[in-house]
Amino acid sequence: MTHSGQIRISAKNLGKLSMPDCCPRCFWLQLKMGFRLPYQIFPGIFSSLDSYQKQCIHLFYEKHGRLPVWIAKLGDLVRPVPVLHHSKFQYLDRKTNVLLTGTPDDIYARADGSLLIVDFKTAKFTGNQDRLHPVYVTQLNCYALINEKMELGMVSGLALVYFEPETERIDVDERIRDAGFDLGFAAHTVMVEMNLGQIPWLLQRTREIFDLDAAPTPAPGCKDCELVEAIRKLLGR
Repeated sequence: MTHSGQIRISAKNLGKLSMPDCCPRCFWLQLKMGFRLPYQIFPGIFSSLDSYQKQCIHLFYEKHGRLPVWIAKLGDLVRPVPVLHHSKFQYLDRKTNVLLTGTPDDIYARADGSLLIVDFKTAKFTGNQDRLHPVYVTQLNCYALINEKMELGMVSGLALVYFEPETERIDVDERIRDAGFDLGFAAHTVMVEMNLGQIPWLLQRTREIFDLDAAPTPAPGCKDCELVEAIRKLLGR
């Protein structure tokens, strides 16, 4: 069955459905609003850092003909490969009429010709205990699915690369300079399980929630829903 009313959703936003405490009412509101909600500001510095981290890796490869050790150890990686712009890197699931979009931070070719897709995170490294880890896993698997559907190459691995700011010990002679200061980052890599089979269910669930005529029941204890109700009460005075 093909549904009318195409839904466009990014890999990261689809990942919200993977959270154990995902609230269907909040997800319904976000879908209806096109994930454009009030009072949200996303600092541009993080996009700049993602771009800078990628440039550092690629420039290192161009200069030395190899990838940095902490990237290369993810599995016999030989070189970075071009990543399509988000306007081109997408997949339309015709069963649900959901357009899945997004762009990996980087893709690397392995010696056997297969691909490793990675996503960069500028944050303190907490391993798999990170609360948002389910979102990241879904996000990477979405990239692998899009890559497969577009026939851009076989994906044999997924990974997260955490760039953790080195703020514990400061060598002032090394860090301070006339124009400001330098901040180092320690790289931590985490392999992520490939499970493309989860994506069709999440796309179907997205369609089901979007097609509801009214907002579904909130998840128990959802703090965001409590804030929404508080706003409604204020506006109703």
